[in-house]
Amino acid sequence: MSSPLSKRLVRGLTATLSVAMLAVGAAGCGSGKSGNTASSANSNDITQQTMTPGTLTIGTGQPTYEPWVIGDKPETGKGYEAAVSYAVAEKMGFKKSQVKWTRTTFDQAVAPGAQKDWDMNIQQFSITPERKNAVDFSPSYYNETQAVVVLKNGKYANTKSLSDLKNGTIGSMVGTTSYDFTVSKIKKDVKTFNDNAALAQALDSNQIDALVVDTPDAVYMVQSGQVKNAKVVGQIPGSEDKDGMGIVLPKGSKLTPAVTKAVNALQKDGTIEKLQHEWLKEYTTDIPMLKN
Repeated sequence: MSSPLSKRLVRGLTATLSVAMLAVGAAGCGSGKSGNTASSANSNDITQQTMTPGTLTIGTGQPTYEPWVIGDKPETGKGYEAAVSYAVAEKMGFKKSQVKWTRTTFDQAVAPGAQKDWDMNIQQFSITPERKNAVDFSPSYYNETQAVVVLKNGKYANTKSLSDLKNGTIGSMVGTTSYDFTVSKIKKDVKTFNDNAALAQALDSNQIDALVVDTPDAVYMVQSGQVKNAKVVGQIPGSEDKDGMGIVLPKGSKLTPAVTKAVNALQKDGTIEKLQHEWLKEYTTDIPMLKN
């Protein structure tokens, strides 16, 4: 395309333009064609296939919680999911400065047909066949278990088995694996909440007797005082998510193969295991397993 200077020269031309000047104009068009060829050559660069070329926009929850993100600041790279995100970005060819974070709800990110104003989204999404119909997933970066949180002074404080909870009011977040395991392992009548903050508040205010969330979240709820005077009574046996958690991408995203390749490479070179040991160890060890 012509430069601003070229455009001013063209506007200043008179009807007596010489053939030589017309030839120069034709050469200018040739220069524009060369630029398009360069752009076409860059089409294989995955960093140019993002929503904003050269920038990887990553969605996560509002707010985020430890150990997934430390201090609700994913841009620091601290916390398991924040660290995994930057490791994936690096494998794809993005510098840390080229990563931009945005916030979304959990449901919006996996809703069919919902607008996706991000390149990938990470907030403990369990990989399920239903969700695969609406979005793309990376391979699993973590296979979590589910755990039960109760009040220390509540009637279920000494719970040792799932059967002890059958007469209680159990809460879980709607549309999650936690809800699915609560229904299949404890009882079908489960009180649902839109997010973990509301779920924690419900237990804190005695609206429910116990809540079920993935084990790292359960430990964080207790350690952070999100639920006052609470404890994790144990993990639900058989609740390890075999499909695991995956990074979500818009359905049919051009980035899906690259993200898949990056996660597989991080598994193979030991980075995933290293990051789990760094950020999740204290949230998953020494938690007893409840009896059926």
